[in-house]
Amino acid sequence: MDEFDGVGGSDGVGGSDGVGGSDGVSLSSVFDRRVRTSPRAPAVRDVGGEPVSWGELGDRVTALAADLAARGVRPATVVSWQLPTSVEAIVLLLALCRLGATQNPLLPVYGDRELDFILRQARPALLIVDGADPARTAAARRVAAAVARDGAPIDVLAWGKDSPARGGPLAPPTGVAGRWYFYTSGTTSVPKGVVHADRAVLAAGRTLVERLGLRPDDRYGAVFPLCHVGGPAWQVAAMLVGFETLCVARFTDEAISALQDFDVTIAGAGPPFFLAYLAAQRALPAGRRLFPSVRAFPGGGTGRPPDLDARMVAAFGAGIVPTYGLTEAPIVCMGRLGDSPAQRATTEGIAAPTARLRVTAADGGAAPAGSDGEIQLRGDHLMLGYLDPELTAAAMTPDGWLRTGDLGRLDAAGYLTVTGRIKDVIIRNMENVSAVEVEQVLATHPGVTDVSVIGLPDGRTGERVCAVIVPAAADAPPSLADLTGWCARAGLMKQKWPEQVELVDELPRNPVGKVAKAQLRERYLPGADTAAAAPR
Repeated sequence: MDEFDGVGGSDGVGGSDGVGGSDGVSLSSVFDRRVRTSPRAPAVRDVGGEPVSWGELGDRVTALAADLAARGVRPATVVSWQLPTSVEAIVLLLALCRLGATQNPLLPVYGDRELDFILRQARPALLIVDGADPARTAAARRVAAAVARDGAPIDVLAWGKDSPARGGPLAPPTGVAGRWYFYTSGTTSVPKGVVHADRAVLAAGRTLVERLGLRPDDRYGAVFPLCHVGGPAWQVAAMLVGFETLCVARFTDEAISALQDFDVTIAGAGPPFFLAYLAAQRALPAGRRLFPSVRAFPGGGTGRPPDLDARMVAAFGAGIVPTYGLTEAPIVCMGRLGDSPAQRATTEGIAAPTARLRVTAADGGAAPAGSDGEIQLRGDHLMLGYLDPELTAAAMTPDGWLRTGDLGRLDAAGYLTVTGRIKDVIIRNMENVSAVEVEQVLATHPGVTDVSVIGLPDGRTGERVCAVIVPAAADAPPSLADLTGWCARAGLMKQKWPEQVELVDELPRNPVGKVAKAQLRERYLPGADTAAAAPR
């Protein structure tokens, strides 16, 4: 079978609680319902801060919505904002939802180049930046002024420094469905502007609730950036269920300690975070558990070590619940709490309740079950399109499916395994080598802490396999011979063995944890002709 959807199933969640399929509601109406239902229950807190109840959060959202409305924000007004994950950022997000504005959350790492591109494309009326960062504020004003010279002015508000205009009492509209402009994290080129309606963010949040069996007594650690599409999805889950969120602005050792003090039960959000939790656990005295109440580690990120789930279970008594999605279709696929160890270790789960997946062969036809092909998506999670209509036309099939550019396979039960990127295939001697497959083998070597595999030009074979590794011991890193021997013992065909090894202290990653392979290729291209070669 080549196509699966998550609709129907005895474990689906639906009905009047609003957790089921798309029903046309807005994020604002979901939030208002939670405020009415649980006004005294804790909703959110910052690291080192006091809990804010749902009722208090509602009051703050209402007050800020009035201030923003007095500043001119109306339904469909485009507002760009670039803030770290915090209670205040959540208040802003929800206030904009209440006004029906079009939100454009920006990753905090975006610099002048990305900001200039986004402001010219999104054309916001208001840009909100972190006033606690003078350099960022000055850069935002400079870029906004340059963009405004070619178009309409952009009002810049330094959050925490400039106070929004104080308006009078206001009953902002509720139930107004908002729109979102999310930008891809962009590891290879300028980011792409993705247009979503509330529907997609709600669908992603509902998937989290259904697959994790989320409960009001859960405590979620928000280490994932709020300004990424997964951030609002987790806020939807919190509003639907009523659990408390700890906002982590920067993921540091202190943040891990804060998660421990919070007694987190749901700890995300991908392999780099999980590896950090394991390191923190090893540093504790024997018999003491870092997260004694944790029951799941949800997180995306393909190419994770196949033994990572088993290591998490051994250390914490809880395993990984994998997720798969894109900025264009968030959390479109996810595992279940009851999945087998093999399913948790090697797949990304099954289609979300209102999503559909299919895998297509190179000729566009259906790939048989278990065969690799391009992963394509559709359903409630899917974007409305890109801000650039030419990108939309190129990304969509004639029958309305999104071409993800990811390679994968579906098994007979509908579980998805991601095997690489169409553009991340190394072509060596006219044979395709999946970088992800090689990474998964090398990641199990005891001398390897982290690894990324890239293709580099080779005059004889076209491309050669280069492994960039973070060694477990800097003074005794594994050699090329060590790694090729490991690949041989793992049964990896010789054509896929690494032919060049580079050592780094850490891999460059984008804000959501994906390795920036373009940076690695650029770094090692100049020395490609002098690299050591493995036996062929």
